[in-house]
Amino acid sequence: MLVFGFVYLGMMLGEIPGLALDRTGVALLGALALVASERVTPAAAWRAVDVPTVALLFGLMVVSAQFRLGGFYGWVTRRVARLDVSPAVLLGVVIAVAGVLSAVLANDIVCLAVAPLLVEGCARRSLDPVPFLLALACSANVGSAATLIGNPQNMLIGQRLHVSFAGYLANAALPAALGLGVVWAVVVRSVGGAWRRTTSVPRVEEPTLDAWQTGKGAAVLGLLLIGFLLGPFPREVLALAAAAVLLMSRRMASRDLLGMVDWHLLVLFVGLFVVNFALADSGMLGVAARGLSGAGLDTTRPGVLFALAALLSNVVSNVPAVMLLLPQATHPIAAPVLALASSLAGNLFVVGSIANIIVIDQAAQLGVRVTWRQHARVGVPVTLLTLAVAGTWLALRAT
Repeated sequence: MLVFGFVYLGMMLGEIPGLALDRTGVALLGALALVASERVTPAAAWRAVDVPTVALLFGLMVVSAQFRLGGFYGWVTRRVARLDVSPAVLLGVVIAVAGVLSAVLANDIVCLAVAPLLVEGCARRSLDPVPFLLALACSANVGSAATLIGNPQNMLIGQRLHVSFAGYLANAALPAALGLGVVWAVVVRSVGGAWRRTTSVPRVEEPTLDAWQTGKGAAVLGLLLIGFLLGPFPREVLALAAAAVLLMSRRMASRDLLGMVDWHLLVLFVGLFVVNFALADSGMLGVAARGLSGAGLDTTRPGVLFALAALLSNVVSNVPAVMLLLPQATHPIAAPVLALASSLAGNLFVVGSIANIIVIDQAAQLGVRVTWRQHARVGVPVTLLTLAVAGTWLALRAT
């Protein structure tokens, strides 16, 4: 329990005060402490790691990296920024593009690539970049909820609960699409017509569009999605095959592709798998579930699970929250309940989602400051409204 408390305190705070440890470092240190103290044997630690989930995540990261290095993100963002439309319409296009890209590519990479170019595009048009950045972060979280490959926690849910890709899409596509509309309405209302702002930023250096490399990535991604929807093969096998195809290139160095893989996220997963295995093995998770049940909260019921996922996602972040709640996901509709609640809840506060942090950090590097208060003015209503939409839809589907 001491190690578990240490690790999840780090998940809550994002660090351990007095130590130069981020969430990944905390999770890894916890796992190492369990093995070193012989609370978990090395063999048990290895078995605790869900290798198919880690493999799926790695393969999809390589696919996303292909688009980044091929210049696709820069090309599409600059094309959008140059559209001769009103600011409100431009905002809608940004939201739609970010939402769709985040549904089929990792939302964190979408935010990492698009945010600086969005700031540059707004500066060229004398538009305040803050509303567009907030819309990017929120729509990336909402769009990623639509599929089982949009974000890491959805990949985990799909793998551990053996969820059909098409079946999940049928449950999540509509609330995600409606959620993008909510993002647009909330941001437009928050702006109140004050779209203009003079901002001076340097030109952002991004790879120029390589039509061959982008086309290659698009072909691989298209086949991958078809395989997910129709194929009999495990998703992790298809993702690794896709990564293998992209790594076999005569012009794009494997070092560059692998350099864009988020190894820190993969290590975070491994550490949390080991820590949560030790907690489950201790029986404490079962005790906690029985305690909540005794208080009238059956954690296997969709409504309770939905509320817990939304709450815990803003306490310890969405990936750790999903890992804690997976043992309670026994209801037939538990997968979309967990995935939608944890993904949509990430918009509530800045620390609720890595995508939020990435957008704000990327903007800060260009001299554009997005405050917690500005994020909350958009994030809180977006979260409450999208959760209400998703909760209502899932309640109808469950009946």
